Amino acid sequence: MIDRRPFNSLGGANHGWLNAKHHFSFANYHDQSRMGWGALRVWNDDTIAPQTGFPPHPHADMEIITYVREGAITHQDSLGNKGRTIAGDVQVMSAGTGITHAEYNLESGNTQIFQIWIMPDEHGKPPSWGTKPFPIGERSGRFITLASGFKEDTDALPLRTDARVLGATLKAGETAVYELDGQRYAYLVPAKGKIDVNGVALDARDGAAIRNETKLTVTALEDAELVLVDSAP
Repeated sequence: MIDRRPFNSLGGANHGWLNAKHHFSFANYHDQSRMGWGALRVWNDDTIAPQTGFPPHPHADMEIITYVREGAITHQDSLGNKGRTIAGDVQVMSAGTGITHAEYNLESGNTQIFQIWIMPDEHGKPPSWGTKPFPIGERSGRFITLASGFKEDTDALPLRTDARVLGATLKAGETAVYELDGQRYAYLVPAKGKIDVNGVALDARDGAAIRNETKLTVTALEDAELVLVDSAP
């Protein structure tokens, strides 16, 4: 089962400095049929104007993954962490028992991010933050794991949840395959480009909510950049 969620059907709000689209209920957008997908709770498609951003605010008990699509995001938090994550790269914040953080676009142009929240399996752990480069060329024609709660994914940023966040880039006509446990939930968004996944066509920034599938065959109808979350029910 693949449920296409067209980009123009997403909720959201334009705050001037922030133009946000929400794949799931978030803030003032509420859709009872889109409260999450398995352990995946939030997938926001955010465009942040230059020299603006999210001022310091707290979180607890959430795995927050930021995938930078364009520009860069500059992070600082109450642990003393500071870092800049550029397009194609990823940062993970495990909010744990509580953390206050800020995310700013200090660039000269817009920054575009996917902000992904996944419910944690572990509670009572101290908060943490990390960022890592994932060169686009290393995921050409295949999915690579960017963040993971599985110990065998040693090259990925760690998560405290039974989930993986994956990325791939495909040239037009290329195909990538991902084997999926049919009991799990997957959510796929092409950051760029048009694709076909198991016979369902997606445009850039559409979402695909996937269940009861054991293999995802993704073919690029044009050059594409993909982000996939594989999560527990």
